[in-house]
Amino acid sequence: MTTSPPAPGTDLDGADAPVAARVFDEHHHDYSPWGFWSTASAGEQERQLQLQRRASAEHAQWSLGRGCFVSELAAVQADRLVLGERSYLAAHTYVTGEVVTGRDCTVNAFTVVRGRVRLGDAVRVGAHTSLLAFNHGTAPGTEVHRQPLTSKGITVGDDVWIGSHVVVLDGVRIGDHAVVAAGAVVPKDVPAGAVVAGNPARVLRWRVPPATSTTAVPASTTAVPASTAAVPAGGDELAGRVAAFATRAREQAGDVLARCWDPHLPGGQFTDTPGAAPSVRAQCDALEVADLLLGTAPPQLPAQEQLARLRALQDERTGLVPPFDATGRPVAAPADLTDGEAAYHVLCVGYALDVHGSRFEHPVRVVAEMDAATLVAALEALPWRGRAWRSGAWVDAVGTAFRFNLDLGAPGVPGTLQALFGWLGTRVDPRTGAWGAPAPGEGPLEVVNGFYRASRGTYAQFDVPLPLPERVVDTVLAHAADPRWFAPGQQNACNVLDVAHPLWLAGRQSAHRREEVVALARRLLADALGHWREGLGFAFRAGRTPGLQGTEMWLALTWLLADTAGLSDLLGYRPRGVHRPEPALQLHP
Repeated sequence: MTTSPPAPGTDLDGADAPVAARVFDEHHHDYSPWGFWSTASAGEQERQLQLQRRASAEHAQWSLGRGCFVSELAAVQADRLVLGERSYLAAHTYVTGEVVTGRDCTVNAFTVVRGRVRLGDAVRVGAHTSLLAFNHGTAPGTEVHRQPLTSKGITVGDDVWIGSHVVVLDGVRIGDHAVVAAGAVVPKDVPAGAVVAGNPARVLRWRVPPATSTTAVPASTTAVPASTAAVPAGGDELAGRVAAFATRAREQAGDVLARCWDPHLPGGQFTDTPGAAPSVRAQCDALEVADLLLGTAPPQLPAQEQLARLRALQDERTGLVPPFDATGRPVAAPADLTDGEAAYHVLCVGYALDVHGSRFEHPVRVVAEMDAATLVAALEALPWRGRAWRSGAWVDAVGTAFRFNLDLGAPGVPGTLQALFGWLGTRVDPRTGAWGAPAPGEGPLEVVNGFYRASRGTYAQFDVPLPLPERVVDTVLAHAADPRWFAPGQQNACNVLDVAHPLWLAGRQSAHRREEVVALARRLLADALGHWREGLGFAFRAGRTPGLQGTEMWLALTWLLADTAGLSDLLGYRPRGVHRPEPALQLHP
């Protein structure tokens, strides 16, 4: 920080003079904005207010809080800009995308903030720093500038200092009270309270010890009050359980994978549980579990061999991945997505490849060749009443096929993806915020589970706001009170995940019933930790045999619940595959 500027109207010799007349300091407040509202002239302050009013009128998605300052020398090209009270953008800052800050944030001179970025309260970003919350695709055969953009977003917690000449890469979360030293390159999450430095950034020491830190809730598409955005971890028994679980899970990950490896199947394969029938999904679950807990591919085979085997399963004609037969060999490829197993393979194979730096070799052609009329007819024909989960699963597969097709430079028939969002947006039930209806006499289980699948592959995956997030929260909270599905002994991974993700997703847009959401997340999180079986992992259903599917799903939903409760930094992992929390790709540049 510099010393405070002289009082307004006073030059260096003590004689009255306008601030703008200072020698070599004509643009004083553009480079040192924190003193603008106490030292700038009345005329300068009125001009800033007029510019802010004009900007708000011209940009429907801009909101500038009281006491903000934006330098006229800045380049602000954001689609959405929310500045909390007393936040500043200094000269030559370059801001694009969707940027939300809390109160008392300063983005200093020559800093670049691009993509979907959220800063908590009291964040200082040093000069010449870059927060880059997007990436270009790199598919061969298409020039980089023509590739679709992917974006996971960057989240910075409260009371964070990011030094000068720092580079923060897409997908990074920086926890509350952290310090990022000058010149650091940050490709991975920074724990709350840590002081990090270097390339890549590593923890040097602790500004706030982990046991007493707080953890910010992730970036939202609508600002959430700071009072609801963090839950103290110090002295919290649940926080201690989360940290202890994370340590045990990483230590036991090798045993969890090894017990499900069958060297007698063709080439050696994973099965969901020991002795279970061969399946494509088991190979994908193993790759995701290893990524979550080990940060690498399973050690049973070289990573590239495992990925090559998955890529080779894809049928070039349809782009679909067939199931295995009883001997562990692929059967004939299905013709379309009415085959539920092949539909899920779009998700699990695509993301298993993605988390380990690979991708499908061919587009999912059954979706790439679908026109809008065909898509809408298929949506109308789905059994939304009584079978909403099955209907949502089909939407999930179609949306995910578009996601991977776009990455391969195959966007499909013009208007088809837009028709998908158009249909969902006009068919949403205003009472539930979801699609479909339960069969007579049934509760909302199918509707909630169908909402998760449909929204995961569309709104969540492509970073599009939910139509009615508050109604989603109401619906899910009412459903989660049913002991048939949520008493500890009755829980399964599907039902709990299908509550955890919608609440997490809706919570990024709205603080509606926030205290109840956090209380439920903490209760379900405590239950989830109790389902882990030492050295075996998670069973899909409580009390059954642990396996890879259950382990992958419970690990992901545990993160979602922990993040909603403000405790996810204690886990040390973040889902990156099918159940990833952040968007995989943005539909807008």
